Amino acid sequence: MDTIYDVVIIGAGPAGLSAALYAGRAKLKTLVLEADTEGGQILTTSEIANYPGSFPEESGHALTGRMAEQARSFGAEFAKGSADSFVLDQDPKVIRCGSAEYKAKAVIIATGTHQAKIGCPGEEELAGAGVSYCATCDGPFFEGLPVYVVGGGDAAVEEAIYLTKFASKVTIIHRRDSLRAAKSIQEKAFANSKIAFKWNTTVESMSGDGYLQSMILKNVADGSRVRVSGRFGLFVFVGLKPNTAVFEGLLDMERGFIATDSEMRTSVPGVFAAGDVRVKSLRQVVTAVSDGAVAAVAAEKYIESAGQA
Repeated sequence: MDTIYDVVIIGAGPAGLSAALYAGRAKLKTLVLEADTEGGQILTTSEIANYPGSFPEESGHALTGRMAEQARSFGAEFAKGSADSFVLDQDPKVIRCGSAEYKAKAVIIATGTHQAKIGCPGEEELAGAGVSYCATCDGPFFEGLPVYVVGGGDAAVEEAIYLTKFASKVTIIHRRDSLRAAKSIQEKAFANSKIAFKWNTTVESMSGDGYLQSMILKNVADGSRVRVSGRFGLFVFVGLKPNTAVFEGLLDMERGFIATDSEMRTSVPGVFAAGDVRVKSLRQVVTAVSDGAVAAVAAEKYIESAGQA
């Protein structure tokens, strides 16, 4: 393409959509590239209770839908595509999505994260066949059945609470003896009669003939093991992995997350990162949209200082 965009934003989650809004309002020619569905990982969240001003029982789908509409209203363009190669150390920068090629004066990376896996035997084979990483996507398939949730953070406990709408019983499996989730979320879980807990426990293996039929749970405190068999579902929420493989060797990273300064600047001039994909202490919608706004303003300043405006 001959068009040179002021800003190309890679990823249409909350960080990318916020960046698109701010870039569009600044009258920058803006393109958002999204490989999957606009909204990002938050689409799997059934209820957002900690985003300032959100409606009661606000879903991730509803919130990011409004974000995308707002960004479009200020002129941001959207295109479907998975960015797979880059030339970032020149001006304009080049982003390639298969046979398509886009040029930009500045790039904002907002590719987010994906759910980590347990890594035990049988998990890969049974993913999508009794093993799930998305409660809102797959919860209804387990109507009236027992369900197990692996993890102890906010996401795990929130999704366990959500799953009680469908499951006959929800058991949270956690490798420690206490949860890491926010106290307010813990209180809801402990007060829910349909939720039980298996402390100091991990999933050692899982098996089934085309569908999850059994799993071995190991108590890490005493080494004992127990087999769970029958019809049940297993939901995994054990952390997040950054979607940064395509940027390896191009940008400075820490444990796979992109290193930035407070202005969202990466190690390459004119390239910024925002949201869960960057090194940070809190990965929430509220910090993602803040990152996106800062990145867009910083990109505008970069373009002006580089004499590209």
